[in-house]
Amino acid sequence: MPPRRPTPGSEPAPATYDSLDGQVALVTGANRGIGAEIARRLAELGARVYAGTRSVRNEVPENCEAVPLDVTQEGDVEAAITQIGETAGRLDVLVNNAGVGNFDDPLHEEQTPTIDRTFSVNLRGPTLLSKYALPPLLERPGGRIVNVSSGMGAIGEDQSGGAPAYRVSKTGLNGLTAYLHGEYADQGLLANAVCPGWVDTRMGGEEAPRAVAEGAETPTMLARLRPDTLGGGFWRDGRPIEW
Repeated sequence: MPPRRPTPGSEPAPATYDSLDGQVALVTGANRGIGAEIARRLAELGARVYAGTRSVRNEVPENCEAVPLDVTQEGDVEAAITQIGETAGRLDVLVNNAGVGNFDDPLHEEQTPTIDRTFSVNLRGPTLLSKYALPPLLERPGGRIVNVSSGMGAIGEDQSGGAPAYRVSKTGLNGLTAYLHGEYADQGLLANAVCPGWVDTRMGGEEAPRAVAEGAETPTMLARLRPDTLGGGFWRDGRPIEW
């Protein structure tokens, strides 16, 4: 049975692995913030974790392996997936976490280079990573892609208050998630998007009400989903929400 789409508002907690021993994960933007916390938790669960970082000089969580990865560079993306294949021989989880955002200007005031970079990191990067990661993820049932999105990209939310490129990039990331489910669920892939909430990170700012640990909880849960559970959903606080 392929994974089914969750129903917002009435979904019980999905079945998850208690241990990820023997499994391999790649987390992008894993040298700080939510990405570092997700990588740390997956490593604690027993996974072999590759922590994607733009510079090998950046520190990554203990028991994680740093892999040079600028998600805007296709060569970096292809090299990272190749490295994982050569050193680990498999890939079970891809967490597309790396992201950037400018939250000040409406569209008529936002600079074009800001738009270009936001789309490149937040949408093009996850699309390329999914492209190159799909072959190893589909080698066995239950490969997972977790796209760290935002409620600011939800179509049903009030799309006002600035941050146009960020909002549209996250709407696109949700669209990528829906496409991955529609195209590959029959082959066993579990693709889900997640809103971690407004988190106290370098991007979120000190006024954010959520701690990094809270923001990492649901992405980590989705990275632990068992085969044939739930895919093609948008999640927050452990429950599916409306797109």
